[in-house]
Amino acid sequence: MDAPMRRRTPLPYVDEHTILVEADADEVWWALAEALDWAFSRPAAVRYAKLVGCVDHTASGPRPPAEGETTFPGFRTLTAIPGSRLTLLGRHRFSSYTLTFHLDAAGPDHTRLRAETRAAFPGPAGGLYRLLALGTGTHARLTRRLLTTARLQAERPWRRSG
Repeated sequence: MDAPMRRRTPLPYVDEHTILVEADADEVWWALAEALDWAFSRPAAVRYAKLVGCVDHTASGPRPPAEGETTFPGFRTLTAIPGSRLTLLGRHRFSSYTLTFHLDAAGPDHTRLRAETRAAFPGPAGGLYRLLALGTGTHARLTRRLLTTARLQAERPWRRSG
């Protein structure tokens, strides 16, 4: 991993979103990987990653994500503990950020999936970007949509019977 991409100190906390999934953590892990591929590998997401100057703007590496080896447009995998935690790290012209997914047991065949965002928005351009991404609610909507997609994938009947 490139030295500039490795974070030694936590970035400032932005927000956290949570969803309850009726599936075990292993199913949620696979569903999360599929949801991330769907969300970040679409042509519009790739174009956006290039537009804002993301360090990583192509998808590569194994699926489900592997530590240090997997990238999604805009993100590189920093931590991958199957069934437990996935941390994605990214950087572009206006921000440095992490998106950490926590998978917590919430009873038999239930998993609480949490998405925690941390980010820094340096300079005036970063402040404007923060206002556009966070102040408009866009980030929150997209994060909730990603969690819902993972939940729907994990709860599909064919997944649960196989």
